[in-house]
Amino acid sequence: MTEPAARREGGAGLGRCVAAEALGTGFLVAAVVGSGIAATRLSPGQPGLQLLVNSVVTGAALVALILALQPVSAAFNPVVTLLERAFGTISTARAATLIGGQLAGGLLGAVAANLMFDRAPVSIATTGRGSGGQWLAEVVATLGLMLIIFGAARTGGASRIAYAVGAYITAAYWFTSSTSFANPAVTVARMSSDTFAGIAPSSVPMFILMQLVGGLVAYVLIRLFYSDPPGLVAELTEGRAVDHKPTVLFVCVHNAGRSQMAAGYLAHLAGAAVEVRSAGSEPAEQINPTAVAVMAEVGIDITRGTPKLLSTDTVRSADVVITMGCGDTCPVFPGRRYEDWKLDDPAGQPIDAVRIIRDDIRGRVEALLAELGHRMTKESTSKEGTTKDDRTAHEAG
Repeated sequence: MTEPAARREGGAGLGRCVAAEALGTGFLVAAVVGSGIAATRLSPGQPGLQLLVNSVVTGAALVALILALQPVSAAFNPVVTLLERAFGTISTARAATLIGGQLAGGLLGAVAANLMFDRAPVSIATTGRGSGGQWLAEVVATLGLMLIIFGAARTGGASRIAYAVGAYITAAYWFTSSTSFANPAVTVARMSSDTFAGIAPSSVPMFILMQLVGGLVAYVLIRLFYSDPPGLVAELTEGRAVDHKPTVLFVCVHNAGRSQMAAGYLAHLAGAAVEVRSAGSEPAEQINPTAVAVMAEVGIDITRGTPKLLSTDTVRSADVVITMGCGDTCPVFPGRRYEDWKLDDPAGQPIDAVRIIRDDIRGRVEALLAELGHRMTKESTSKEGTTKDDRTAHEAG
């Protein structure tokens, strides 16, 4: 579930995510509509049993789809995507494109469900869902779903999100009078099937409005309940105990130059206040010797690091993920902060060019720390003063 401009703004990456969102939303709608049709055919005149079948199938499908597609993109819900935009983890353009994929996929899923049960591809639903109680139910259902998604994301683990969401939706079918649509893309798609799960077009605008209201309330509560990485860093630097040390992950292709230099600078400046990690999509056998040399010029030893392969678990465990030219290989999880630093690759570059890259990285790391509210200790400041003098002497020599 999940993706600032940080979330791999790239053509291939975005296309893959849109495809995953369309596919996942399509299968979700097919599960909702198809199970409704099957239930009414197999258990005519038993609405309670029909709803039970519909809810269990939908919950199970959600678990499976999230587990399968989360490494790429698995929001399947425009409200989730809009909240990710509000939290700054994706750009406006990316959010709009992902929502377009969700809407298209949902409609195709409804068509597929209709065809599988030998019905017309599209049949406009006639079931009105326009009571005040149902409108309130959509606010409640969507609010709860967003809290479940973004709360479970804080604990880490695709399986936790998947099972939490599946369980919640199964339950919400029963405790809400609207049977918990809680999803604008699914709501729009269900207009096109005049079956058990259908909703009349006249009922759709208010349902979607109430879902957006639920998302807005969820945004406020999530901000209230869960501290962002900047807040965690501030608490650490002000000497207050917290139960979580913020983790910053630097990712480049080979994990041999840019990401190693950035990790070295952040570890040097932040000290024990931040957990620093680095990884690569195609790790090299060793760190770039020129990168080692230019970092040694400023008093930072990065020889103890080794290039590591980027893994889903490494990204999941990070609070802030900084990518550097690794394209669409970095998986995305909700609740994380993503940035993409446009930096030249030092591989094969002369040492003067690598010094320029090093200094660019230093400025970005310092800006990151300032933005996170980190106050460098006197020891770090003293070290930096010494290393600046060393670098000046070296360059003068």
